[in-house]
Amino acid sequence: MKHTIYKAMAVAVVAMTALTASAQEALRSAYFLPGYNFRHELNPALAPERGYVAIPALGGLNIGLNSNIGLSTFLYPVGGGRLTTFMSPTVGTDEFLGKLKDRNHFTQSASVNLLSFGFRGFGGYNTVGISVRESASLVIPKDMLAFMKRGMTGPSTHYNFKDLGINANMIGEIAFGHSRAITKDLRVGAKVKVLLGGANVNARISDMDITLSDQIWQIKAQGEMAIAAGKGLRVPTKYELGKESASSPDANMVEWGDIDYDSFGMSGFGLGFDLGATYQLLPNLELSAAVLDLGMMSWNNVIKGQTPSTTWTFDGFQDIAVDSSDPNYEENKLGNQFEKLGDDMEECLNFHRTETGAKRTTGLGTTISVGASYTAPVWKGLIGGLLLTQRIDGMYSWTEGRISANIIPCGWFDLSANYALSSFGSSLGWVINFHPAGFNLFLGSDYQFFKVTEQYIPVSNVNFNVQFGINFTFGKRKRG
Repeated sequence: MKHTIYKAMAVAVVAMTALTASAQEALRSAYFLPGYNFRHELNPALAPERGYVAIPALGGLNIGLNSNIGLSTFLYPVGGGRLTTFMSPTVGTDEFLGKLKDRNHFTQSASVNLLSFGFRGFGGYNTVGISVRESASLVIPKDMLAFMKRGMTGPSTHYNFKDLGINANMIGEIAFGHSRAITKDLRVGAKVKVLLGGANVNARISDMDITLSDQIWQIKAQGEMAIAAGKGLRVPTKYELGKESASSPDANMVEWGDIDYDSFGMSGFGLGFDLGATYQLLPNLELSAAVLDLGMMSWNNVIKGQTPSTTWTFDGFQDIAVDSSDPNYEENKLGNQFEKLGDDMEECLNFHRTETGAKRTTGLGTTISVGASYTAPVWKGLIGGLLLTQRIDGMYSWTEGRISANIIPCGWFDLSANYALSSFGSSLGWVINFHPAGFNLFLGSDYQFFKVTEQYIPVSNVNFNVQFGINFTFGKRKRG
């Protein structure tokens, strides 16, 4: 199976999709809905009203994409319903760069519950879950994109940027949770998660210096990469493919286009913990807090690499036919532009393989949340909520604040409408949740976009996720 990391990075620049690194939990929009069965994924102290059994694969399916800039920043209409990239000369440099942030951040995630059930017993509420989650984060500094767009602006042009990175994981999870009341006002919960590593990709350029002149384009960088995907992963060098001699400075340069993956196998193991608590401060006011994903992953059969300590040359972003007057324009539609951007990116980001079969330990990336809910004294079916969330994951960290109005008109139906401000901009969220005795169906989203171009490209920040689930419930309703 062919897999080119930096072609994926180039596509991510243009298509706002990245490869994998922040965990996707349950819907934060449903945090304050007592009839939502998966609140324990956000705070292990929050117990469902009844016992439940999730339908495999349909009990909780979540797909999400976030960015702090719009997709229309990278794709532009050229007539005839066609699109081109920001590299086109028809796209003004100032127009493009004016849309960028200093750090352009993209995340993508997906998760599916293969098995999940909960029941009362052992003095509290218990949950068991088996799931698979994948997530990815990409950070691109503005100056990197300025270099791609502007190139040379005089006899000698210099660029410097820091913290270009991609981080991706695919992890299987087996989780055991328990929550119980300590006093009539205080409830605590904890969850233990056994983690099975499928794949991990991490590449980071901590510093890159680029000097452009009429004679030569020179690059010097400090960067590292690590890839783990089981024993079946093959990351060949130019020497191994016969493209360079053993004495060549580029002998150990990774040949991304020839990466192979010929067999599946586990590539790591880990352990994680979730901790949470709720406290009824006043009859109508409840406070809550949780810390998720405290733990580590140990990866095996890791292939490591780094940028060379010497300066290397780069020919620039070439042969990307983005204008109708360019030769071979018809053969260089949008997909081919992605391909050529990826090819050039490989040459620009020059990693040399340094180790095979290595080991590596990584943190999980921790999420901290603090919540407060207030039940209206005139009608207990109206609950106002405030949820603050902080993701701690190095350069891929983010922050969110969400305020919600939660309505519970009857015992078998509830819904929420909410508004969030985050590192990715602002967004509206919503949830509709049916939970009569014996059955539960929910549909919701923490983010969605409303404004699109004629080509249906989101204009504002690309923030979207959706979660859907069907579950069977049992037992009498009991809150807390």
